[in-house]
Amino acid sequence: MPKELHVAETGTPFDVLVLGGGSGGYATALRAAELGLNVALVEAHKLGGTCLHNGCIPTKALLHAAELADNAREGSAYGVLSQLQGIDMNGVNSYKDGVIAGLYKGLQGLIKSRKITVIEGHGTLVAADTVEVAGQRYTGKNVVLATGSYARSLPGLEIGGRVITSDQALTLDYVPKTAIVLGGGVIGVEFASVWKSFGADVQIIEALPHLVPNEDESLSKALERAFRKRGIGFTLGDRFSGVTQDDSGVHVTLESGKTFDADLLLVAVGRGPRTADLGFEAQGITMDRGFVIVDERLHTGVGNIYAAGDIVPGLQLAHRGFAQGIFVAEQIAGLDPTPIVESGIPRVTYCEPEVASVGLTEAKAKELHGADGVETLEYNLAGNGKSKILGTTGFVKLVRQKDGPVVGVHMVGARVGELIGEGQLIVNWEAYPEDVAALVHAHPTQNEALGEAHLALAGKPLHAHN
Repeated sequence: MPKELHVAETGTPFDVLVLGGGSGGYATALRAAELGLNVALVEAHKLGGTCLHNGCIPTKALLHAAELADNAREGSAYGVLSQLQGIDMNGVNSYKDGVIAGLYKGLQGLIKSRKITVIEGHGTLVAADTVEVAGQRYTGKNVVLATGSYARSLPGLEIGGRVITSDQALTLDYVPKTAIVLGGGVIGVEFASVWKSFGADVQIIEALPHLVPNEDESLSKALERAFRKRGIGFTLGDRFSGVTQDDSGVHVTLESGKTFDADLLLVAVGRGPRTADLGFEAQGITMDRGFVIVDERLHTGVGNIYAAGDIVPGLQLAHRGFAQGIFVAEQIAGLDPTPIVESGIPRVTYCEPEVASVGLTEAKAKELHGADGVETLEYNLAGNGKSKILGTTGFVKLVRQKDGPVVGVHMVGARVGELIGEGQLIVNWEAYPEDVAALVHAHPTQNEALGEAHLALAGKPLHAHN
């Protein structure tokens, strides 16, 4: 970290002492400082955490490079005589690292401008109001735990050599000829998508019955159809049994007896909370499988200790951690903020095609409101002019409480991640289909598909839908 960042003095009491400088931690610090509180931020590595350095930002940079590779490969379909000559991973990594460096520098400047004290080093909670870093102790009237997450593995599955996690996958200086991805969730399908675009043969192994299993089943099935068409292999409902590796590659066995060989095995089975040996249990904080248990106001039940981000059970998303950090800062400042509704947080998987959703899946809505209390509608992007121009397929699916508001918006197709912003307004503001149908959507945009879907659900479809 730059020397000009504020340096803490031992014994200085802070209004807010934040353990962890990722999305949850730095959002807490920035908002608390904005509210006039004296803030210290403890970070063992780099400000920005997983999202900036090992997660959202670098993976999305790779996915953009992958999109450009596909564009070059497919240019002739649009009358553009381009061709993909190859992938220069050093160039891709240089571009990716440049994006990260620019954002990192901006974040450091922002932290400095808010006069937030940065304490560099590994922090441990040693009392309800005290964190120890490299033998020095710092106290806070309020403590916020935001220590983030790490790339998990399976019991007995050792990471090393040709068996890697997303951390190592982000720094590869070559494109594997063949790759096996263990896990068909967000991280797994994003890397599978990148590597396929870069020219690799990819096989996904998922123990559950569908890819992106947390999404509405219709989105999962649509993504599976799209991946099949792209030539991305996947095996569903079959558990990993074991792996061996040698000079020729990795050799994976499943419980069914199926075997697969490849250059690499990417272990993408989710992320675990980074809470081990940090002193949380010793201070009486309730834990569950490493996660910190909190109430709806993100308080741990111990002293003035709060938690935010990936260590809190729920969606492990940077924007959730960011929102929770702002909430905690406002709670500490006495602003009595409205609790965050988890189902109202948008979710995006940035593979090709993209998957985006907010609110309840059809299954969850029926669970809450009964099978007869829910209506759904799918609007196919085939009827959308901009989607036709882009050459993408997919649909918008709406889930509605019968005679009530829209409770879920689910989309699959190119660029739908950019459409979920309106979707989250619709769900969080409990809009009725008629409310959205009355709004004018620009033509020709993919956003227009949202308008047309609501027109159809309001009983006045202008185009055919299914």
